[in-house]
Amino acid sequence: MIRVLLADDQLLVRAGFRALLNAQPDIEVAGEAADGEEALALIHELRPDVVLMDIRMPRVDGLAATRRVTEARELADVKVVMLTTFELDEYVFEAIRSGASGFLVKDTEPEELLRAVRAVVAGDALLSPGVTRRLIAEFAARSKEPAAVAGLAELTEREREVMALAGIGLSNDEIARRLVVSPLTAKTHVSRAMVKLGARDRAQLVVLAYESGLVRPGWLG
Repeated sequence: MIRVLLADDQLLVRAGFRALLNAQPDIEVAGEAADGEEALALIHELRPDVVLMDIRMPRVDGLAATRRVTEARELADVKVVMLTTFELDEYVFEAIRSGASGFLVKDTEPEELLRAVRAVVAGDALLSPGVTRRLIAEFAARSKEPAAVAGLAELTEREREVMALAGIGLSNDEIARRLVVSPLTAKTHVSRAMVKLGARDRAQLVVLAYESGLVRPGWLG
């Protein structure tokens, strides 16, 4: 059973998500919070698998709450998915940088919401290639010199190649076709790169790919 915590200051939003999620045989809403402070308390108490976290909330906003979750070792298994009103929300980039596993617009289709919850628990990519490329473009606008990324030297040549392809927004299937390997092999390489770099999920792997210089602005097409 996938346990989800809803954190949003709008009661109607929480009610709609709760009804949809609780109707699934493999998902249950473990708790609800109306602001970031309440969400943090419940996350520590309930240890949900996924938190659907609104970016803008009273007291402690979603970005600050996400940073506190991802910085807490005891909450390493808790995945945060940010909720936003607009796909191009100015805070989306910072949300991923803060450790969120991805984001969803609040008016997303029900099937997409359910797929996202299941995907993030499985460790699969939640960001679409288009969104990933926009995030990298944002990195390009803000970038300085590539940073030293701990663990990068431990990657094999193939793992670095796969990490770079994941960084420019390719899915495991697309990586597999590009390298002429099976999707399972591509997924294995991605997973090993994440383990060696200490990345919580694929979204953070994208951040590291750009910060390390494996992905460059000129690769965007």
